[in-house]
Amino acid sequence: MRKLPENRGLLKWILLSIITFGIYNLVAMYHISEEINITAAKDGKKTMNFLLLVFIITPITLGIATLVWYHRISNRIGDELRARGIDYSFSAGTFWGWNIFGVLLAGIGPLVYMYKLLKSVNLINANYNASLAAAE
Repeated sequence: MRKLPENRGLLKWILLSIITFGIYNLVAMYHISEEINITAAKDGKKTMNFLLLVFIITPITLGIATLVWYHRISNRIGDELRARGIDYSFSAGTFWGWNIFGVLLAGIGPLVYMYKLLKSVNLINANYNASLAAAE
């Protein structure tokens, strides 16, 4: 088993997304979707590969699949936080509240959502890495 990254941050995400014209976001979300499949494997669910979603499914569904995907992964991350006993609030409500309706708050809502998403994944990955180290 490999150690998962615990150091994703909003500033890094913003800067690298700008510099790479959005490619960094695609890569980061791809890795997050793969990591949640590793850390939350016990729940019996599988999160769709983000690149498959963006390049194949989203155009066919006119963007609706992306909303469903974010709703589901946000709930899955929130469920995994609770299953691991991590005291941090994250769910599909976070996605709809900050990423969708938060656009009305001078456009900063999606940044708050991304901050919360990155922090949630960092917390889960840190817990997963600690359990790996304890098992060795």
